[in-house]
Amino acid sequence: QLQLVESGGGLVQPGGSLRLSCAASGFTLDYYAIGWFRQAPGKEREGVSYISSGGASTNYAYFVKGRFTISRDNAKNTVYLQMNSLKPEDTAVYYCAADRLAGGSSWYRSNAYDYWGQGTQVTVSS
Repeated sequence: QLQLVESGGGLVQPGGSLRLSCAASGFTLDYYAIGWFRQAPGKEREGVSYISSGGASTNYAYFVKGRFTISRDNAKNTVYLQMNSLKPEDTAVYYCAADRLAGGSSWYRSNAYDYWGQGTQVTVSS
């Protein structure tokens, strides 16, 4: 059974950092592109970042560029999202998603991904 599990969320003060992990089980992530998404209460899910299957290509939403870094360790079957300089507006449930074909100009679209994790809550507050 293909499963993605996010971890690493929590409560952090503005300006702080968190590292989210997206671990796969039941399949190898080597051939899958990964997207990170987030959804705040009352808002639509939005694409945050993307990494290609081999890791050579990455993308970031404008509102996290320069603060977040996506990476992957295929040997550990895990993708990471390092989040620095966190702001209260980063508060949301963060999801990772996988798909063999996702990428290009549609990397940020939820419907480009077939497999989703259950999400991890990130709260940025003083």
